[in-house]
Formats: sequence, structure tokens, C-alpha cells
Amino acid sequence: MSSFDLGAFSDAVAGIAEQAAPTTASFVTQHGRTATAFHWGDGFYVTAEEAGEPDEELRLSLASGETVATELVGRDPSTGIALLKSAPAAAVPVLDNAGPVRPGHLIVAAGRDGASSLAELGTVAEVGPAWRSLRGGTIDRRINLAVMTGGRSEGGPVLDARGGLVGMLLFGPRRRALVIPFETIERTVATLRSKGHVVRGYLGAGLHPIHHTDVQGAIVVGLDEEGPAKAAGIVLGDIVTSWNGEKVRGPRELIRRLGPDSASAAVTLGVLRGGEARDVTVTIGEKPLS
Repeated sequence: MSSFDLGAFSDAVAGIAEQAAPTTASFVTQHGRTATAFHWGDGFYVTAEEAGEPDEELRLSLASGETVATELVGRDPSTGIALLKSAPAAAVPVLDNAGPVRPGHLIVAAGRDGASSLAELGTVAEVGPAWRSLRGGTIDRRINLAVMTGGRSEGGPVLDARGGLVGMLLFGPRRRALVIPFETIERTVATLRSKGHVVRGYLGAGLHPIHHTDVQGAIVVGLDEEGPAKAAGIVLGDIVTSWNGEKVRGPRELIRRLGPDSASAAVTLGVLRGGEARDVTVTIGEKPLS
């Protein structure tokens, strides 16, 4: 029986972190905390969308010791991705994409805090199919992690046992660590580079959950006078109960359907008005940037 060499294993994990360290950068958010970004290529850095605000003058602290000015190219709240652009004096490497991961696979979450490299070892806890975020974005794979990591590593790269990029570290509800996979980042970065934003669907209605006897849905409590819902004939007090025949149990389920692929689509909303069921066809608009 061969013995397990803990020292060799420890060195291997540290080697994965060292491989990623030159790609990472850090910045201070408007709330005074440190967050991580990592180099995507050509001076573009990826980070968590919630970490930076559009009016902030962000500066990246690089692994080389440089501190460089950076601009916010664009952000996509639906996938949690923001894209930054800087012009570092030295060449910065780019991580190769990882292969498929399975539950139980080891991962390393890499980060940076100024001159200090950060690394946490964990495992893949769950792998699943594509899913839609609470803000309507399509995430190509569900990858949840079992890892003890702090907020400084949010926005940083998550690596497999070979040092390949699985995706970006993000925190979901109840601070659950999850990965935005590299496929989602690739798609979102391409759009942010060309447009500066990702189109999101817009209904133009203020909604509130309603659960009364046999009625479940989203009641309309406000309307944008120039919005799609108003134009389609939706009125205050309507209760939206379905989207293209699929039940809607509350505003959150409706918002999830207002992703980028919904803009300009004609959808049939099932509504209750004064206790009478009816269908209303709405052409979904594009959510205003402001």
C-alpha cells in the first residue's frame, strides 16, 4: 500500500495558486472592502458586478506591484459579471479553461489583496445544468462549491486540480459560494466589449406577491406610463398568474423570465382581472440603463 505524501499534495496545491497569482488583481470597493479581479486578456479584467460602482475611480493593484487606473467597460447584473479595462506596463498572463468538473473534484479559489496572494482549497459540491439567476441571466452550468473563503476572493478565478479556469467566484444567497462558469464569462464579455451592457427584458410594471386562497401570482401595483405592460392593456390590480402558459407564483418567477432573450419577444400573460381570467399579449421591451 502506497503512503499518501501530504507534503507533496500541499506543494501541488500551492503550485496551482502560484500559477494563477500573476493573473489576479485587487481593488478597493466603495464600501472600503477589497475585491479580486482577474485578467481575461488584452488588458481586460473580469470581476464581480456588485463590487464596483459606475462612478467609482477604480485602481487595480497588480501582482507585479503596479497600481494602475482602470475603467468600467460594462456590467451585467443578470450574470454578476463586470468588465474592467486597464493598460498595465507589463504583460499579464491569461488562464487556460478547465475541463468538465464533477462533485468531489478539488478546486482552488484564488484572490489578491494588494501585494498578498490569496488561495483557498475546497471541493465542487454540486454540478448541474444551465439555470436562470434571480435577475434573469442564463448561467451555462450550475457549479456550487464547498469552500471556506472570504469576501476578498470574490470576483477571483476558481481553478481545477490542473490549474485550469473553472470560472469566477461569486456569492449567492446566504453567502453560498458558487461559480460563474467560463462559458458564461466568454459570452458576457463579448457583449460588454461591443455594447457596454447586456440587454435585459423590461415589463414596466411594479409587482407584489399575492397568495390568497387559490390565487397565486404577482399583482400589478405600479405601471410605467411608457412601458410595455401599459401599452398592452395591463391595468393596476391585475394579477399575473402565467407566462406563455407556465404558472407564475410571484414576482421573482416573473423577473427571472425577463432575461436578455426575452427583449422584443411577444409573450402571453395570463391575468386575473376582477376575478375573471384573460390573456394579454405583451411585447417585452429593453430595460433602461438608468
